[in-house]
Amino acid sequence: MFTAVPVPGRWTGTPVDRGTAGRAVCWLPFVGALLGALAGLPLLAVTALVPDGTGALLGAALAVATLALVTRGLHLDGLADTVDGLGSSAPADRALAIMRQPDIGPFGVVTVVLLLLVKVAALAALANQAPVAALLALAAAEGAGRLGVVWATGAGVASARPGGFGALVAGTTTRPAHLLLTSAVAAGCLLPLGWDQPRLAGALVATLAVGLGAAVAWRRHVVRRLGGVTGDVFGSVVELGAAAGLLAAVLLSSA
Repeated sequence: MFTAVPVPGRWTGTPVDRGTAGRAVCWLPFVGALLGALAGLPLLAVTALVPDGTGALLGAALAVATLALVTRGLHLDGLADTVDGLGSSAPADRALAIMRQPDIGPFGVVTVVLLLLVKVAALAALANQAPVAALLALAAAEGAGRLGVVWATGAGVASARPGGFGALVAGTTTRPAHLLLTSAVAAGCLLPLGWDQPRLAGALVATLAVGLGAAVAWRRHVVRRLGGVTGDVFGSVVELGAAAGLLAAVLLSSA
């Protein structure tokens, strides 16, 4: 589930086939939303203890750090590797070889640092206005990024290399599943309507829409360059989709 938490298949050593992997991928948006909500708890705690801009900034940093710890930096590593490969301007086969290297190049380092700064700054800005809304926006953004992974495993999307996680899940999900999952996550974003918070509900839907749109656009760009997807590409989809969603939430809250 793209986290450091073990699942039964890992405990028992049961081999995972493409069908099982495709079904597991469909749970990622809900896992992402849950992770975002849990990571937002330190944000709520710190802003309650230190009710000023310093508390919001520290809480935002702790929330982003919590996400990185729970996922063991898996998505950030994928983002760095993908950007290193694309930033080389090399042909697809050479770019893929660069992505497999264990070290991180300057493109990857700069991209990860900038992305973390954007996420922390966006969360802090939201928390300065309403900490609970910031938590919900983080949940929606993380769900959007992982929903982008579901869309990236649809029929017609090839794997960029014969082995690895990309080859396991590429082409395993269907368009009806994409639409159903997107509708389910969007319905969750509308829950604030029950609390008479239409503006918050609208902001969460926009967070989801922008995050998913950015994730899909990035995946299309990468597929054009590499010829398909890889596990690293999925990590970059998660991180860029989530960051774009948080930026949308900040812009809407400031409007």
